[in-house]
Formats: sequence, structure tokens, C-alpha cells
Amino acid sequence: MCLEHGIDLVTFVPRTCAVRQELEAWGREPSALPLLVAKPGRRKAEAPRYWHGHSVMRQVEVESSDGQIAAVDLRFVIVHASQLAHQQTQTYTSGQGKEAAAVADHVNRVQAQWFACLPDAEAAVAASEGRGLGRRGRPPRPWRYHTVRYRIVAETRRTRRTRRGRPAKTEPPPLEAGYRLVVEVEGLPNLEEDNGWTVLATTISAATCPDAEILQAYQEQHTTVEPGFRWIKHPAAISPVWLEKPERIAALARLTVVGLLVYSILQRQVRLYLQTHAQQLPGNKGRTATPTAAVMLALLAHVALIQ
Repeated sequence: MCLEHGIDLVTFVPRTCAVRQELEAWGREPSALPLLVAKPGRRKAEAPRYWHGHSVMRQVEVESSDGQIAAVDLRFVIVHASQLAHQQTQTYTSGQGKEAAAVADHVNRVQAQWFACLPDAEAAVAASEGRGLGRRGRPPRPWRYHTVRYRIVAETRRTRRTRRGRPAKTEPPPLEAGYRLVVEVEGLPNLEEDNGWTVLATTISAATCPDAEILQAYQEQHTTVEPGFRWIKHPAAISPVWLEKPERIAALARLTVVGLLVYSILQRQVRLYLQTHAQQLPGNKGRTATPTAAVMLALLAHVALIQ
């Protein structure tokens, strides 16, 4: 739609897209990416922040309004941010440490199981590896930071005697044949060159807007619809809504975007007024000249119209 109507668009490319993975691999080549933006640290102790990047043209399939699919050249901006790489490294290390405790508990629980037949052991392996049916029809989520492998081992163990009384000294102890699982755990490495990457797709040509301005335009989306999706992802916000028909899903999505747009315009206008008149409003942490729309609505909660 943006290409057909000539609308300028800058959007984030998810990591699940094949074109993003190909562009990230291209960005890791030995040739250094040029510096786009440099900013000082937010605190005195923090190092300066750097954004290196470059734009390339790639051919992608685009569906037009009449349903026709054609290959068009689209501009992609590949950016590597030093601060984002540092944050992702810390997040990965913290997540791996928390998951290690859960993996250890899982290993102890799995290795303590005993199976009388081989099919039961194989079914337990399938369930542990996420090949079984999940809860509420969702596929089980595998481990994110570890690789867990399972082996089936045939063993024997002592069991209780079937007859009462003291056994004879020459009577061998009763044994039971069965199977148990042996679990091997290996932590997934976090490669530094995989962190800090952002890929943006845009319909604006490089002659009209250079790479640095594309990056700044994406970073300065503080009063648009996109930040509103932070709280709408909460399970209590929209998950309980069940819509079966595609047209109803599209209607809900449109109403949601329009509502967030009005929400953002309200925030923008109040901030502009406060900045113009050098005034402040009570916020969550004292008075502020940049209140959020949630703070504004909370201040107006006690106001009522009586007719």
C-alpha cells in the first residue's frame, strides 16, 4: 500500500524474516560499517553509544491491493548498536543463569523416573523434547539457553519380595528390569557478533533521506502508536477477546490502532502546551513537563460532568 500510494514508511524487520537473517550475515563481513550516530552515555560512568550501519537494496515479494504478487526493490538499513549489544549480552547471561536452575530441577526429575517398558521411556523422551502435545493445544516451548539431550538406558533395580518372611541366605535379591533416562545438558554459547543488530525496511530512497536520518526517525517514535503496544501485550489487555472471523479480527485491530492514535495525540498536545507555557503537571515521580497519557487520564479521573 505504501509503495502504491507513495507513503513514506520506516518499519522494523523481525528476526524471523529470512531477509533479516541474510542481511545480518552480510553486516558481519570484515568490511567495517560506517558510523551513523554517536551519543554520549546517559550517565557519566557509561561509555559513549555508537550506531554503525549501511543501507542496501534487496528484492522482495510484495502483494498489491488487487492480490498480485510482484518482486520489487526495497531499501533495508542494517544497524549495529553498541549499547544494544551490551544489553543483549547481559540479558542472555542473566537468562541463562536463571534457566540453569530450572534445567537442573528438570534433570533430577527426569532421571528419577523408572519405566517398565521401552515405549513408555520413548514417550517420556518425546514429551521432554517438546514433540508431544502441549497445554491448551500450544506446542511445548523448548529450552532457550541450553541444549538438552536424552538417552534411554536399560538397567535393573532391586524390588520388593513377593513372599513374606525372612529370605534364605542363599536366595538372590529380587531384581526388576526396566529403563531410565540419562540427560546431558550443554549451555548454548552467546556469540558477541550476533548481538546489537537492527534491520529497518523503508520505502524512502537514499537520495531523499540518508541512513542516519532513517535511524533517527525510527528512534524518535515517542508519540506514535507503536509505544502503546507495550501495555497492550499484557494478557489482561486483549488476550481474553476471542474473535473467530478474519473480518472481526481486522476490525478490532483497526479500532485498537485508532484508539492508540488518539491516545498518542492527547499526550503530544498536552506536552506541547506545557513546553510552550513552561508549566508542569504532577507525575508519578514529582512534577514533570512530559507526562504520559496515563498520567493525564489519572488526573482527570475525579472530574465528572453532571447535567
